[in-house]
Amino acid sequence: MTVNPSTAVARRLVSALVGAGVEHVVYCPGSRDAPIGYALADAEAAGWLHVHVRLDERSAGFVALGLSRGSMMEGLWRPAVVVTTSGTAVANLHPAVLEADASGVPLIVCSADRPHEMWQTGANQTTTQEGIYGTAPRFFGAIPAGFPADDRLDGLVLRAVTAASGALSSDPGPVHLNVGFRDPLVPDEPWHPVPPKPRVVDRIVRPSTPVFMPPHTVVVAGDGAGRDAVALAEEGCWPLLAEPSSGARVGENALTDYQGVLGTNLADEVEAVLVLGHPTLSRPVTRLLANQPVTVVADGSRWTDVAGGARVVPGPITVRTASRDEAWLARWKRADHPVAATRKDEICAAIWADACREVGPLLVLGASAVIRSFDRCAVPEQRGPVAIANRGLAGIDGTASTGVGLHLGLGMPVRVVVGDLTAAHDATALLRGAAERDIDVQVVVLNDAGGAIFTGLEHAAAPRPVLERFFLTPQELDLAGLAKTVGARYQCVETTDFLTESVRGRSIVEVTLPQV
Repeated sequence: MTVNPSTAVARRLVSALVGAGVEHVVYCPGSRDAPIGYALADAEAAGWLHVHVRLDERSAGFVALGLSRGSMMEGLWRPAVVVTTSGTAVANLHPAVLEADASGVPLIVCSADRPHEMWQTGANQTTTQEGIYGTAPRFFGAIPAGFPADDRLDGLVLRAVTAASGALSSDPGPVHLNVGFRDPLVPDEPWHPVPPKPRVVDRIVRPSTPVFMPPHTVVVAGDGAGRDAVALAEEGCWPLLAEPSSGARVGENALTDYQGVLGTNLADEVEAVLVLGHPTLSRPVTRLLANQPVTVVADGSRWTDVAGGARVVPGPITVRTASRDEAWLARWKRADHPVAATRKDEICAAIWADACREVGPLLVLGASAVIRSFDRCAVPEQRGPVAIANRGLAGIDGTASTGVGLHLGLGMPVRVVVGDLTAAHDATALLRGAAERDIDVQVVVLNDAGGAIFTGLEHAAAPRPVLERFFLTPQELDLAGLAKTVGARYQCVETTDFLTESVRGRSIVEVTLPQV
């Protein structure tokens, strides 16, 4: 018996994705994407891949983003796929697509669509989905209804996965596949899938580039810089200014309150700055990058150069210097005196120290004031934690959902640390389908009743009623009620005693802080 065209395309699509290395798919229920859903169910039953069913597409996009980031941490660069039905479901993935674009995370959106003859007719759940994400995708592939389910589809999928992973371009990011389906949307017969032939494009490995730097250099490690920044700082005997999500805030060269040190005369003696990753957190670092010779180590075609005058070198690199000035590093270390910490800072420092343990949880850090507290107070140790943040666009979208994806991909317990507004923005992240397995994710909410970051910006001078209503925006959010609604455990604390307990299951920990 010959299967109907929609079923044939869906099955071949899933086979091609698996053959190209995809291991995780986040599926959002719908009718138009049902052919893919049936194919995914059979493929998962055959042991091909893991499927995670999520109700909220905006959350699902960030779950997929977290899954992809977990793959990057394992050195695999395999994109997760998020599947949606047609209409507004596709638009709800846009924040995750933009974050994947800006942060260079592999991600594949597979959106189901109505067939072409239903376009521009006012048919239900029909909108223009081609090009909906603008310039963000690295690749767009249209698979119209009736597309042949043969090698041509396999080739298109391989192009999509290769573009998403950045295997040839060194520019990973989101990809969009838009698949049209005609009725019938239900398979005619069961599918007993045969393992697909692997078709994976290997990543390009570049040789190291020698780079000369003067003795009075500092190394700035932004988001995603990795341990290369640590090695380069130690090789040159240079101070390391590492953001919490850099993966480099570790070792003897890393400073705690480097922002404070940049406010001293030492900043005037800097001869050059070596930049890895995506630095975004502090104005002192921004001023440093604008006023000193900057060398940016770029892994691909995108790099951070806000001032526009940086020398760009391809990574990896080896450094050469006229001499190692150990006194230079020692002076920076002596000047590193962290500021008097607020209670929020003390809690963030304790959370960081707990994550530095060998069995500590993976950390996901929320945007705005939360990650900046870590940046001022997280003390570097010999063993740093795995700390992740969505710093591509630094939004508050999907922070807890990203943590869910990281846990699903890596199997590690995850502690997500957010402010109360970020928690409200991703409130359904811990919602679990009755047929889905439970997860070990704890969301720690530092509740100071509003957007604390604005108190440190020029907007703090606004009249209090304006500041509170238009900037701080405190919400009447019952976190205990939210936890009960999504089936998570809840506790309200004023200390860090909760750190003595392992992260098990889904939980929300509310830490009450003075109102901003």
